Formats: sequence, structure tokens, C-alpha cells
Amino acid sequence: MKVTVENKKGLNKDLKIFIDKETMNSYMDEKYEEIKGSVNLKGFRPGKVPKEILKRQFGKAVFGEVLDKVLKETSTKALEENKIKPAGQPKLDLKTYGEDKDLEYVLSVTELPKVEIKSLENIKFDEYTVKIDESETDKRIKEIAKNQPNFKEVSADTKAKKGDLVSLDYKATVDGKDFKGSEGKNTQLTLGKDLFLKGFDDQLIGVKKDDEKVVEAILPENFPEKELVNKKAKFNCKILSVKQSEEVKIDDNFAKNLGAKDLNDLKVLISKQINDEYKNSLDQLSKNQILKEIEKIRIDQVPENLVEEEVKVLSQGMSDEEAKKNKKNFEEKAKTRIKTGLILNEFGEKNQIKVTEQEIQVEVQKQSRMMPGQEKMVMDFYQKNPSALASLRGTVYEEKILNLIKEKGKPNKKEISKEEAEKILKEAYKHEHDHEVEKKEIKKQSSATSAKEKKPVTKKAKSKPAAKKAKKVSKK
Repeated sequence: MKVTVENKKGLNKDLKIFIDKETMNSYMDEKYEEIKGSVNLKGFRPGKVPKEILKRQFGKAVFGEVLDKVLKETSTKALEENKIKPAGQPKLDLKTYGEDKDLEYVLSVTELPKVEIKSLENIKFDEYTVKIDESETDKRIKEIAKNQPNFKEVSADTKAKKGDLVSLDYKATVDGKDFKGSEGKNTQLTLGKDLFLKGFDDQLIGVKKDDEKVVEAILPENFPEKELVNKKAKFNCKILSVKQSEEVKIDDNFAKNLGAKDLNDLKVLISKQINDEYKNSLDQLSKNQILKEIEKIRIDQVPENLVEEEVKVLSQGMSDEEAKKNKKNFEEKAKTRIKTGLILNEFGEKNQIKVTEQEIQVEVQKQSRMMPGQEKMVMDFYQKNPSALASLRGTVYEEKILNLIKEKGKPNKKEISKEEAEKILKEAYKHEHDHEVEKKEIKKQSSATSAKEKKPVTKKAKSKPAAKKAKKVSKK
């Protein structure tokens, strides 16, 4: 194989690749030997069909397979030998080919630019840790204690009030007749929550242990017996007990019931829990800072074919007219996103970052937990959609790259209070929200302008560039 690099224009170049006919014939001979054993032709024993007969019978098909194989192998080898990383799929132009002929073709390729990543090892960003005040921890523990049920039975002459737990047996009728599900044993109701039937709780206020009380209530729309929906039912209730809530004592026993060793251990765990609630969001701010710093790294040329593809993504859902108006704006966004992706990918390759199948499965499970009750649907979605799984792989890959950049970078460590963390996150959210509102308004104005320009007007309206939400540029 002979390779000549020609027509170098920036990142674009042509590779002229030549394979002599002797080499091509050797590939053909190998293929004929391979198929000889599996061909059955009348008058010949298996494996004994002469090559000339095979050529007449299968020559075109064999050459097609051989040509496809040679093109794949030689084009890959030519790129590797010349240390060319293609940006997108190279174009192939056959010049000379055929049975018992030399093979010559031109591979037109756009090369990925050289990327400098050394500066990433000294990249600066803010790294936050939240100092949780002891009073915050105590406040959270008190909230947990408040939500823990702790009812104690009261004396027989104590009347039930809102917030008390009443246990009862009941037997219900509609128009004097029993119905399916009309009996209940040891039913417990916290008065005031109205979780059983609307208005049922209020009628039990004032009852005592061993009282009998008739309660009337309308059966709801979702009642299983459809013929009884919206009918009035009478419930003959026997009060078994009345219990009042008591304040939970916050001590070692309380902590042990929550899975901690003792109260001090619980405080440590709760403090960490509060910190973790802020950590993920603050870490994301740090990563956003890193991405902003990466955008400042200079790359002289960005492959035009990648820019064109990215512009198509950004202009999805737009009319041709809108896309044309916003083309320049989209090209700038596309170049920024591609440049960031190229730098991240180069860093990932240099540091041999890989994504394992186990990491993908962990991420799928994480996604499924975010949709309680629909876990199986989420798992099935990723199993049946390779493109969605590939996108998830790209997200995990990018996350691993950013984590390593953080490890190698120069963090400006800041210990902040919970209130400061809330303020920082609130400002970040407001900035992001305002940006999204601005993009929607620009899109709205652009659409309105397009509509106006379809009508005869005396003054031409000016349109503003429409913007769409940027996607991550990542590898794999």
C-alpha cells in the first residue's frame, strides 16, 4: 500500500491510496479458498471446485466483498500511519478498481485540530464546603421528632379532639342495607386529617372510649361499588380507644430507632445529610466555572463539517427562514460547544478515562429511582434505545473528565454557611432562569417577526436571534 497526502487546506486533506493488482489478487485468492469448502456445484465434490469455475459463478460478488474489506482496512491503516484523527466520516472517491486491476482511491478527510490541554491541570475554580451550625442540626432533628408518631392512650372519660388518634370498629349501611366492604375492624383515624371520608373525622370529635356513635358520610366518586357512588352511608361506630400525641423525647433511644448509634452519632449523620443537600448543587457550580474556563482556551480552527452538524441540532424545529436569520448566532454557539467537547475528549483520551458497563448500569438505576413507580419503564426504555444509552454514556464520560480536572486543578476553597450557600444557589438559579426567559423571548420575537414578514408591511421589522438550550458535547 502506498499513501500520498495531498491538497492540504487547513484541517482538510486528501489521502491518495494505491494498492497494486498483485496484492488485490492475493485477497481474491484468499476469498476463493475460503468459499471453496462451502460451495456445492453439480459435477464437483465439495472443496474441489476449480477457481476458474468459482470466478465465473461468483466473481462479481467475491470482488465486492474483497473491495469492501480492503477499503475498510487500508483507509483505517492510512489514517493511523499518518496520525490523523478524522472529524466525522471521511469521503471516499474510487479512481481505479476492478478484477485483476490496481486499486486507487482518494480519501478526503477533515482532521480534528491539535488541542492543548496542559493548562487544564492548573485550572482555577471555587470549591465550596458548607459549615452546618449545630442549631441547624438540632432544628432538623426536632422536625424529624415532630413527624414521628407517639400516641399514648388517655383515660376512659377523656374526650377526643383534633389531632388525637381514634381506633374504632364500624358497620355501614346504605338505605338500611349492607354492602361489600361495609365493615371495618380496629380502623385508626387521626382526627382532623380527613383521610377516610370527607366530614367523617369531625363527627368523632368529643367521643370517648367505649362510646357508640352513628356517623353519616357521602361515598366518594372513586368508591369501588359504582352503584353506591354519591349515596349517603350510615356508619355505626364502636370506639375502642382514644390516644393523644406526646412530644417525642430526643435521646439515645430516639437516635437508635432512626438507625444511629446514639444521639451524638445522629447529629453527625444529620449534619452530613444537610451538607450533602447543598454539595451536589455547589459542585455543579464549580463544574460550570471549569467549563467557562475551558471556553477561553484557544483553538485556531474548528472543523466546518462539525459546525454544520451542530447548527442543524440548534435550529431543529425552526422554519428555514428563522434558521437562516439565526445562522451566525448558532455558528458561534456551535463552535463554542464543539471546542469544549474537543478539549474534554482530548483530556479524557490522554488520561485514559473509560466508562464501564457497571457505571452505565449504576446511572440507569439512578435515573429510574428519580421516577418512583416507573422504574421498570425507565429500565426498558434504555434497553430498547441504544441512542439514549449512548447519550447516558456520554454524560457519565463527561462527568468523569470534569471530576479528574477538578482533582488536578487549583481550587479556591471556601467554607460557607448554610445561608451563604442558599444565597449563592439562589443567584445562580436566578441567572439561569433569566437566561432561559431571555432565550424564550428572543425566540418569540423571532417567530412573531417571521409571521409579520409574510404580510405586506410598510416598515420591515427587525428580528433578534433565536437561541435554543445548549446540549453537552461529549464523547462516546
